[in-house]
Amino acid sequence: MRASRPAVHPVEAPPPAPTVAAQAQAQEQGQGQGEGVAHPRGVRMKDPPGAPGTPAGLGLRLAQAFFAAAALAVMASTNDFPSVSAFSYLVAAAILQCLWSLSLAFIDIYALLVKRSLRNARAVCIFTIGDGVTGTLTLGAACASAGITVLIGNDLNICAENHCASFETATAMAFISWFALAPSCILNFWSMASR
Repeated sequence: MRASRPAVHPVEAPPPAPTVAAQAQAQEQGQGQGEGVAHPRGVRMKDPPGAPGTPAGLGLRLAQAFFAAAALAVMASTNDFPSVSAFSYLVAAAILQCLWSLSLAFIDIYALLVKRSLRNARAVCIFTIGDGVTGTLTLGAACASAGITVLIGNDLNICAENHCASFETATAMAFISWFALAPSCILNFWSMASR
């Protein structure tokens, strides 16, 4: 009777993982650029400029709030804006835009102070939906007000009886507020879609 013998096959030991000093030295010498170097898990790339929680994002939020507040102040300075529903709609949209932008500006300030990223999936989803809703309302109100302003000024020629300059200024401020909101909305949507 023959007894079975275990077969022994030599196996090479895996090479040791390079240390941080060895990786730095190899990069200085031009070796190992991307070859076999594993990046640590969980490392994310930096937030793009204009994203929530960045200084550019804070600047965009403050610009949105400023121009929405300017549109609101100019429109409210006239005494006959409530007689036209488009102008009342512009005031309501400007109030909503101003409140939304200021609340997100405070969140951005907090994130910058504690050095925290706002790339949480729920937060990005809320920011995207909020920006989409307020952006749509602001753009719709600005377009409606622009149409009424053109009707009053060019078609009916009754600017002498109305505050056409104030209406045009408020409408322009609403459009500028929307232009400041568009990059925030696009960046938030892009961040949400790239997950």
